[in-house]
Amino acid sequence: MFKRYRIRDYDFKLALMVIALSIVGIMAIGSAEQSLQKKQFYGVIAGVVIMAIISFIDYSFILKLYWLMYVGNLALLVAVWQFGSDSHGAQRWLQIGSFRFQPSETAKIILILFFAQFIMKHKKNLNTVGIIGCCIVMIALPWALVYKQPDLSTSIVLLALFCVIMFAGGISLKLVFGVLAVAIPAVALVISLALQPDNEFLTTNQRNRILAFVNPEEYSTTFAYQQLNSVKAIASGQLEGKGYKNNEITSVKNGNFISEAETDFIFSVIGEEFGFKGSCLVIGLLFVISLECISVARKAKDVAGMIIGAGMGGLVAVQGFFNIGVATFILPNTGLPLPFVSYGLTSLMSLYIGMGFVLNVRLQAKKAK
Repeated sequence: MFKRYRIRDYDFKLALMVIALSIVGIMAIGSAEQSLQKKQFYGVIAGVVIMAIISFIDYSFILKLYWLMYVGNLALLVAVWQFGSDSHGAQRWLQIGSFRFQPSETAKIILILFFAQFIMKHKKNLNTVGIIGCCIVMIALPWALVYKQPDLSTSIVLLALFCVIMFAGGISLKLVFGVLAVAIPAVALVISLALQPDNEFLTTNQRNRILAFVNPEEYSTTFAYQQLNSVKAIASGQLEGKGYKNNEITSVKNGNFISEAETDFIFSVIGEEFGFKGSCLVIGLLFVISLECISVARKAKDVAGMIIGAGMGGLVAVQGFFNIGVATFILPNTGLPLPFVSYGLTSLMSLYIGMGFVLNVRLQAKKAK
């Protein structure tokens, strides 16, 4: 379970970048919702400790429990479906006493670990119909449970994550291009049909969010309201920003024109208070963290380690892109947290656990000749 590692192989650079991004998040949350800042601070401390502990546990040992992790993940998602608590029209949380968490966030990390081991065990037959079919079925089950909550945004992230995992696992590029040739027009057709008024593929709320993105003027006081105000907030920050916890009357945040500022629209707070420079810092950290995870994946000792590194890098990149895309109105409103920045202890702890595995992959990396 524990091995002897050389401290010089520890990826302190990755750990420090993750902590730096989390500190930015603590500051931004303190400005968006002061009462939540202390909880986020304690969450970061706990996350760093858990990340450090996991980073010294041999990931190969934990991956032996991959089927247990998969079944446990499905059990939690089914429990949400049956017993989950409702909030904002979605049933995504499990309440156990005073403890409340969101299984769809932990599902992202569990699926990376599960497929890392499964694909490594079936590496030689990965490009066969049987194994690819098994992989599709095994991602379809948790995906359907997440989509049913309803959580369209997380279900999209799961699909993107699955693509990254399969690519890192070594799926044939011929197969990839063949699937894309069919999938792209199929997705366009599905979206077109889903936007029809009588279609039940999307909920009314999801359909209106997409329509608000296409025609924001028509929905400026309803479904496009948050995103339009988010863009105003970011633009008003200009180069230097208005200052941390400023008292300006013209502040979009201070006027309470942005709801969910501490979660989905935390980037709006950063853009307004820290300006273009602060926004670039956050985007830069997300980008470099993703690249570092991919760099770790390239040095991994086996396929499982490669998938863990690439999966975590892909997760941070995709989720970061979606969150910032929504805040800047280049994407429809999806409702995803900004990795390591948005308030949400389940998301935060899940990401720190995932980074702990990446750090252990780096400790066991192949030595350069």
